[in-house]
Amino acid sequence: MLDNLKDTIKNLWFRNLGEEVIYINNNVVRVRAGILLIIPIYMIFTLIEVVYGSTWSVVLNTTSVDTFETDWNDHIIYQVEAIKKVFEYSFQTKLLVYILFEMLLGMSIIGARFSPTILLSSFLVLGRKPEWNPIGPKRCAWILGATFISVCIVFFNPDIVAFWINGLLGTSIPIDKNYVPSWLALNLVWICLLFMWLESILGFCVGCKIYIFLVKLGIVNRYCEVCENIDMGENFKK
Repeated sequence: MLDNLKDTIKNLWFRNLGEEVIYINNNVVRVRAGILLIIPIYMIFTLIEVVYGSTWSVVLNTTSVDTFETDWNDHIIYQVEAIKKVFEYSFQTKLLVYILFEMLLGMSIIGARFSPTILLSSFLVLGRKPEWNPIGPKRCAWILGATFISVCIVFFNPDIVAFWINGLLGTSIPIDKNYVPSWLALNLVWICLLFMWLESILGFCVGCKIYIFLVKLGIVNRYCEVCENIDMGENFKK
């Protein structure tokens, strides 16, 4: 047990850091996906409130007054004291930035040393037989996740992003407009939640399948013998 603990601290989820093609323990990947699953779940509730929730709320302990008027549907119109809800996304942004860094840290050997979830997940699978997969397909999955996260960050902070772009490129993009539709951000979070659930619960990596398809097309790693021999079935696990 002590030897396994030392090996985990030294190699984390890597099989052998001296190999030309890096392999990682798929058990650790699945546990890590399960830990990070809580973030898209939280984002789902946030975006449902943003997209479908009311932007107005009636002030408590106030009286509604009948205006003696009706709308086009013959509904009685009442006059009330209400306030417009202002959404503040600093906490959500911090979570998204954190998970974005988690996606990026896992792509490199050095970066993995600074990932709390990789370290924690590596300890949680001690004693289980490793399932070694090449890191290339997983990188494809993490790039896909990082793309979804980046879009959501822009959705929550359109003014800041526009301000940065204007400062860097000298453009004059309006900072009072959200360029990411709310339906797009909500659907991306649903997709991200689905992909992470498939990875953590069923061990099905959608990003890996996309990577395999790109390999078969010769778009990526066309000179990597290991990647070219990746199969959609049991041969994918070494």
